[in-house]
Amino acid sequence: MELRKKNLHMMQKKSEAQNQITFDEDYNVPDQKADIGQIIQKKGEVEIEQVQVSEGKAVIQGQLIFRLLYVADNPGKTVSSLEGKLPIEETLHLDKVQSGDKVCLKWEIEDLTIHLINSRKLNVKAIVEFLAVVDEEKQISIPVELKGEEEISAKKKTIRVLTLGVHKKDTLRKKEEITIASNKPNIHQILWKDIQVRGLEMRAQEGKVTARGELSVFVLYVSDDEANPLQWLEQTMTFSGELSCTGCTIDMIPYIDTTMLQSSLEIKPDADGEERVFLVDVVLELDIRLYQEETETILLDIYTPKLECIPRCETQMLEQLVVRNAAKCRVSDRISVEEAQGKILQICHGEGSVKVDSVHRAEHGIQVEGIVQVRILYSISDDEMPFYSMETVIPFSQMIEGEEVNGQYGYQLQADLEQLSMMMLDSSEIEVKVVLNLNALLVMQWEEDLIQEIQTREPDQKKLEELPGIVCYVVQPRDTLWDIAKMFYTTMEAIRKLNDLGEGEVKPRQTLLVVKNSGCN
Repeated sequence: MELRKKNLHMMQKKSEAQNQITFDEDYNVPDQKADIGQIIQKKGEVEIEQVQVSEGKAVIQGQLIFRLLYVADNPGKTVSSLEGKLPIEETLHLDKVQSGDKVCLKWEIEDLTIHLINSRKLNVKAIVEFLAVVDEEKQISIPVELKGEEEISAKKKTIRVLTLGVHKKDTLRKKEEITIASNKPNIHQILWKDIQVRGLEMRAQEGKVTARGELSVFVLYVSDDEANPLQWLEQTMTFSGELSCTGCTIDMIPYIDTTMLQSSLEIKPDADGEERVFLVDVVLELDIRLYQEETETILLDIYTPKLECIPRCETQMLEQLVVRNAAKCRVSDRISVEEAQGKILQICHGEGSVKVDSVHRAEHGIQVEGIVQVRILYSISDDEMPFYSMETVIPFSQMIEGEEVNGQYGYQLQADLEQLSMMMLDSSEIEVKVVLNLNALLVMQWEEDLIQEIQTREPDQKKLEELPGIVCYVVQPRDTLWDIAKMFYTTMEAIRKLNDLGEGEVKPRQTLLVVKNSGCN
């Protein structure tokens, strides 16, 4: 008796941990930087330098980088900027993790507050949340066929299962040059920059993955025009690219996690040697997972009247795709400027980030709720404080439609900005409009006992002899024809023939005539 098995390639979560780090540090302004008079805008990011994984834990080393745009406390009230770094070393406890496991680490700055103690000292408060996930690729063996014996009856079930077709990590690099307008003065120094990727769309193709999106670039800089030194530029550029991906097919389901690994903006001379070009360099790190749906028929149990079959099973977690959907969520809000911040002269730049607070099942799909955090930099007609910044939070709620899910489930969700636009309604109010992309994969998860080996032995003769040779059996509510045949050491075909049954299943309270297989006497 030979059991034939098929391997399914799966990706399963091995461990997960979440932790918060709180910062409350004083920071001295570097000697080469001008004294701080008033803070215009702040922002922060986390830079991970190293993740050391050992048994049961991961040690994170890196730094919290904060950036400040401010008006200097000097006679000229010049606009300046600075960058500071605070060290991070944190241990995350991860069950079942061993040295060599790969950790997917996500971070989010929950709060960043910078107070001015005096013109040479700042107080930095921040809360940084880390989420560490360790996934492992597994080969799960499913029983699909049994060969080698006559009169073998097999109980089978057809399942639809989501498997991993391709998993790889790669990088996508884009370099662009931006030349300032001919009526603008030459560039002297970059004060403030913001580079964002928006509306990124990844598609699986034959042997490759394609990418298409927009690169949004903003830069505030000092020019060599003494009369009007502060200039800014904002530009959006479309980009595309492709990555070679062996084994990729057009019908695969992509889930590609994207992280901006590097973003730099440098001044470059033009053909005449004048500094009039910005060189933008962006590197995206891609964790590419391409899934596929497979329909398989598996063996649940077997028997033969001639032998007693004892299956040895392993319990494995399987997944079935129930929702694959992309939704666009549109939200807007009106923001009023506080009187103390002056009247708006012009909107310079707006940047945003998406934070998902909750994802839960609903009757017809999944409900996603969260916020869009928006920062707006604008100019006012005040030489001593030429810029102000405001921050706001816009809540969103979106239903991603799909089949209803019962029992245990898991999901993968990508939420990013496609569009962010601002319009000045008057000198004290700004309207913000946001379009979000929400891409979701929702899977139903269940445990399945999978036969891995079948042991056989001679049947219990005493038990066989005690069975009546013929019986009139009343079908019980959960009985199948296969169960009844196994119970009385006969075959489904013999019961069908004797009772003149078709190909359908038996019904509760139906009466059947069952004869024990003569080979069992």
